[in-house]
Amino acid sequence: MFDSAISSGHSLLREAGRRAALVAGELSKRTTLARQPQPDGVTGPPVRLMLSEIAEFVRRSNKAVHGELALHPQPVMLLPGFAAHPSRMKRMGDSLERAGHEVFDWGLGFNMGPTAENFSYLMRRVRKIAREHDQPVALVGWSLGGLFAREIARRQPEAVGRVITMGTPFSHDPRANNVWRAYQFLTGHPVDSPPIDCDDFSIKPPVTTIALWSARDGVIHPRAACGRKGERDRAVPVRCTHLGFSGDPRVITEVIRQLDWIPGD
Repeated sequence: MFDSAISSGHSLLREAGRRAALVAGELSKRTTLARQPQPDGVTGPPVRLMLSEIAEFVRRSNKAVHGELALHPQPVMLLPGFAAHPSRMKRMGDSLERAGHEVFDWGLGFNMGPTAENFSYLMRRVRKIAREHDQPVALVGWSLGGLFAREIARRQPEAVGRVITMGTPFSHDPRANNVWRAYQFLTGHPVDSPPIDCDDFSIKPPVTTIALWSARDGVIHPRAACGRKGERDRAVPVRCTHLGFSGDPRVITEVIRQLDWIPGD
């Protein structure tokens, strides 16, 4: 019995050592990713704009915005930015519902980056909402959420009515921002090599695609969020910080307008 207890203790120690080695290895890999050098000629927004994001975080409000009523009410899914919770977009969701849309969050809690599992779930969720409403779903994605939206629309355009990205780095270099190292450390993969099979994010999905961008964005370089001609159908400038995309009244008003925009008008 004593020998059995010793043997069991040795097994537990070996297992603990194995797990510690795995954790140490993963931490080392992520630290290496976070220490990668900035590519030559690629920069994010200036520090002064990054600092303005702090004030925006403190200034957060959930009070719905009273604006125009939707001309074309439709199901809308909101996809949060990196490390953000859907509650961060509550003000936008409440305002869109007040305008006449039916709003859904993405159903995944905090956005900690793409995985094969969460992306598959989103694909199913969008199809389900479109089927239940007998109408394609408009995807409104903030920052990283916009990359999810563009890829979903590329894969199943029949279920997506349009894509509106807000401060989303779909164009130029994926390191043209101030958070790519933090992203790599937290997700454990390079910013330009997500663990899902996807095309170049700059390729426009085969649905109406609108990019909202801001010269005041302190996180994503404006060129990366605006994109080039052919990478989106329309680029719309707004005056807000990066965090402001989730609930600034000017952004919400613009999203309501863009949900009604018909190409060619």
